[in-house]
Amino acid sequence: MTLPVADNWFEARKIDADTTLIIEPHIHVLEQANMFLVEGSERDMILDTGMGVIPFRPYLDSLRQDPEKEIICVSSHTHIDHIGAVHEFEIRLVHPAEADEMANPSGLTSLFRRDMPKALLQTFLDAGYPPIGETLIEALPFEGYDPETYRLQGAPATGLLNHGDTFDLGNHVYEVLHLPGHSPGEIGLFEHETGILFSADAIYDGPLIYEGPGMSVDAYRKTFNLLKSLPVMTVHGGHDPSFDSARMLEIIAHYEALWAAA
Repeated sequence: MTLPVADNWFEARKIDADTTLIIEPHIHVLEQANMFLVEGSERDMILDTGMGVIPFRPYLDSLRQDPEKEIICVSSHTHIDHIGAVHEFEIRLVHPAEADEMANPSGLTSLFRRDMPKALLQTFLDAGYPPIGETLIEALPFEGYDPETYRLQGAPATGLLNHGDTFDLGNHVYEVLHLPGHSPGEIGLFEHETGILFSADAIYDGPLIYEGPGMSVDAYRKTFNLLKSLPVMTVHGGHDPSFDSARMLEIIAHYEALWAAA
């Protein structure tokens, strides 16, 4: 296997005054998760931490106005592309339903297609994702990197987030939403003042995955009902570009119709 060497492993882009979107552009699009840094007046938050192919914290701190400020790491759920660097943070929050999985990952923990169940690979193809090559990475982070050395580490939670909880960054206050369907302990974060929803993998503007271990269409229907009830203005999903409430309702309607016809 011969892969090119990436010039930069991470890419970052400010999406508002306090929020930075970070991605790993050399990960296969299926596992190329959005990571969101929100810099608050009293503390910062990182929502999800990518694959953990190389250390994430040094890069993240280079983006922060004050790298010494307390930072809270929130894991929206515990799939490989969302908790890769969770072990690099002192404060680690997750929903109770996924705390054990975050501490001891049991799903996909390697970069190789051979370690993915064939049924799951077919689910991804059926959803519309392109085929995965030998590995989930499409470049090396540095010369001589051996993908065989990668293992998803995970880390124990230092705190739990339940539906209805709130946490305060000083100038940003988020309500925790339990949004199961894609994952039993999936959470989103909603800021009532701005109408901004961080929806993680509950909804994004790309092929949603709702059939597989820990997934439930019935739970997804309830999640969509909750989302439709909120005064959402902007959605920052776990993958793909952000979108507005009209697009959110279009995506929901598409999947509700799909499930109704099944």
